[in-house]
Amino acid sequence: MRECGDRIRRERASPTSPRLVLRRVLVLSEGRQFREAAAVLQKLGHNTIAAVATELPLDLLVEGLPHSAQLLETLFNKLITSGQRPNINAEQVVWQLVRLFASHDDPTLKTKVGRLAKTLTEYQPDLKRMVSSKKKALEQAVQGLGCHGLTPDVSGLTHLHVAIKTELQRHIEAYKSALHRLEELGLAASDNKRPVDASHQRLLSLRLSDVQQRLIDNKTVLTILDKPALKQLGPLIETLATRVQNDKEALFSISQLKRLQPVEDEKPVATVLMSFSRGCGALLELMHTPESPCNSDTGYHSETETEHELGRDTISQYEILFHQSRPRALEALDSLPDLMHATQLKSKILFSVVVLAFRTCKNLREAKLRETFRFLHIDIRSSAGQNLRQEILRCLSSSKETFPLSEAESQVITLVCDTLREYKCLENCTGLRRYVGEVTRVAWALVNQLPTYELDTDFQTPVKMQPEKHQRHHSSDRASDSIRAYLWPALMLQNNCVYKAVVITGGT
Repeated sequence: MRECGDRIRRERASPTSPRLVLRRVLVLSEGRQFREAAAVLQKLGHNTIAAVATELPLDLLVEGLPHSAQLLETLFNKLITSGQRPNINAEQVVWQLVRLFASHDDPTLKTKVGRLAKTLTEYQPDLKRMVSSKKKALEQAVQGLGCHGLTPDVSGLTHLHVAIKTELQRHIEAYKSALHRLEELGLAASDNKRPVDASHQRLLSLRLSDVQQRLIDNKTVLTILDKPALKQLGPLIETLATRVQNDKEALFSISQLKRLQPVEDEKPVATVLMSFSRGCGALLELMHTPESPCNSDTGYHSETETEHELGRDTISQYEILFHQSRPRALEALDSLPDLMHATQLKSKILFSVVVLAFRTCKNLREAKLRETFRFLHIDIRSSAGQNLRQEILRCLSSSKETFPLSEAESQVITLVCDTLREYKCLENCTGLRRYVGEVTRVAWALVNQLPTYELDTDFQTPVKMQPEKHQRHHSSDRASDSIRAYLWPALMLQNNCVYKAVVITGGT
């Protein structure tokens, strides 16, 4: 203990280089002298702080939270003041704070880390949206866990499996009865059903008695099969599918939380999810910056402000695709034996879906515009044509949630499957189709936003990483700035990057 104190006192002399500064901060941090370490960083110049920040072992400082909060706050504040954004993984600080709020009931915790939370929001504004998205996902998972109650049946409320069994028995009895009646009437005999009997000329030559008999026969079979009691199977199957998906979402959320800290298998799933949801909520409260009266939720909002809010919501949906939809789709592809070991191929498939969905949605939007102008015989180059175009785009933007996109989704699936014909398993992968549907819906909202969003399609590799539009994936070699692969494309708005591309850096 005395040796550690001596080392700390020896290091209190003012350092003369980034290497010495880094060494001094490490020595102080190892001795849990975080306040003194923060004072060292506070004295650094703008040119030195970036060099020191990239070499600091952030994992060590994160483990020291909440005691290291002042040191981390000083670090990020100095970077903000210097105008530099070295590639530091601030996300791990956020998730450690969430974990602390979820695991501890310390009434002073908010006071200890409050300023750090606000500094993180200023350093990387996307972090607040990321935590909000995670909180919503956890809340939805908890809600899904509670949707396994009794199900309405013709006889009242009962368990879903009992209702399905009863409904299947009704179907079996109805089908047996229908088969028996078809045999009695001779309607299904193959020896007396010639193709010529169904010809258009033959059908138009039927006499009154023939039509009457055909009506009686068909009505007899329809009466057996078209019963209200037989129409419950579809909704029951939908309910069953929803419950399966809800449980998958809950287990998926648990698997993600296990990366933050061990989760006891005997602990109720809802308890774990709710604790982390509360942790996210507590952190969001600290991240929230009070707005001025001009920006309050009451009063008049201009059209530009409304479009700006819609744009932020849509960007948030794009982020959710990467953090939630993509891992689920990757999990579905992992379950396919043919793709089990094709790690790079699976990433490229999910990346390509985003690019293809954007391209398909843009083509669909332009096709709808051309159809409208052709139908109305209006020249798009005219003044009236330009005004009409803006109105159509506003209409498409306002109806983005309900616009039918099944054709666009089919096109994306077809393009992927045609490119990888040797992998027939992709055609029947339900998880991939769901992912395509989610990506296409968000892509349609983005291309119809006013002003429209674009993807940055510069996917050249190897190329040097640009911090203003690239962010490293956690599997990257952090010592390298050479981009080796793209996992997620950047989102652009009028040549400004609003969501950074996720890349993997390292040697080629």
